[in-house]
Amino acid sequence: MPSLIENLRRGGPGWLQGAMTLGGGSAITSLTIGSVFGYEFLWIQPISMIIGCIMLFAAAHQTLSTGERPFVAMRKYISPSLAWLWAIAALGSSIIWGFSHYPLSAGMLEEAIAVASGFSLKQSGQPAVREAYLFGLAVLVWAGCAYTVWHYGKGGRAVRAFENGIKVLSFTIIVAFAWVVVRASASGAIDWGRVVSGFVPRSLPNDYDGVTTLMAALGTAVGINMTFVYGYTLLSRGWGRADREVARFDIVLGLVVPYIIVTGLISIAAAGTLFENDLSIQGKLSPAQAGNMFAASGLGDVAGRLVFPLGVLGMAAGSLVMHMLTCGAAAREMFGFADHSFAYRMSCLLPTPAVLGVFLWSKMGPYVILPTSAFCGLLLPIAYIGWYLLNNRESFLGPDRPSGHRRTLYNGAMLMCIFTVVAGVVYSTLVGFGII
Repeated sequence: MPSLIENLRRGGPGWLQGAMTLGGGSAITSLTIGSVFGYEFLWIQPISMIIGCIMLFAAAHQTLSTGERPFVAMRKYISPSLAWLWAIAALGSSIIWGFSHYPLSAGMLEEAIAVASGFSLKQSGQPAVREAYLFGLAVLVWAGCAYTVWHYGKGGRAVRAFENGIKVLSFTIIVAFAWVVVRASASGAIDWGRVVSGFVPRSLPNDYDGVTTLMAALGTAVGINMTFVYGYTLLSRGWGRADREVARFDIVLGLVVPYIIVTGLISIAAAGTLFENDLSIQGKLSPAQAGNMFAASGLGDVAGRLVFPLGVLGMAAGSLVMHMLTCGAAAREMFGFADHSFAYRMSCLLPTPAVLGVFLWSKMGPYVILPTSAFCGLLLPIAYIGWYLLNNRESFLGPDRPSGHRRTLYNGAMLMCIFTVVAGVVYSTLVGFGII
């Protein structure tokens, strides 16, 4: 059996999933969970990730056992309509997410520049000039993401270089937020007994905003666009049947562990320093505001207004790269573009208009992230039900279809995940309409 170091070295697609999920949605959701609900709902995001992990295990088994493109498999063996709905949902959500991620990236970069150099246009009294500045920063982020995606499309060494860069980025994000929590703990702001208790499910949100946060956690842990692009990153790596065990380790090391650590650190820091300070921030707390509040609570400008924004910037930029790859994969499958063709590469740039989000952000506000995340959570059953059906289709998997006790275990776990997500959708709908 390969060692932990060997699995870490060989891994890659799971880390790309980690980069995608550790985006603005996860940051805002984590801040909301901690700042509004304290330590009570720390369990929501780990449970959401465990659900996603189980389903991604099944997806990896299917793709690596057959070598079939996920969209083709869904269309051929389940339903063309379901396959198209899956691709459209993945492409659409990746474009929509950009409208929050580009202004978020620009805002975090602006904050870091202000602290590091002292240059800021926030108090200039000229909103148009500041918006132009933010737009320039957003274009800079877009250019870096586009350059990365186009080189990733070359395959081979470019793929490995990109994946290794994502690993470094993930470790950097963890260190950044760990620093914030260590500073908060040193100042006596963290109640570690309540932290431990918060990871044990004891209650459910019972109002609309709370349920929106719950669904946002489901939608950002493993989003509908993540479910689509994952299989293609496996195939781009050249993995096959012999790599199925490596793929499982890769998901745990690259996605599950970083996600649980990073979201937990953000929520813990917010619960210790921001909870009960201002209940009106529910769903409207931006990372920049949170950074300022962290700084004001005694963490200082370096931890609150430099390290924290750089961590969020890394999360958003990694997610934007994966959004581009998702758009490319979805468009390629729907319209039959050749791999790494010019049409494919242009499809990767479909989220480009989202850089205009910097002009809409002041009117939309960061609060749009939670409803968007929740909406993505509503779409998850599309992929999960399709994967469940594929996992039991002998004409698709042949001898690799689970059998006996293993099949019972697989089906039981997948049905539990589907039931949980669907129950979340039903529960949020009932609460939203005031029925319960």
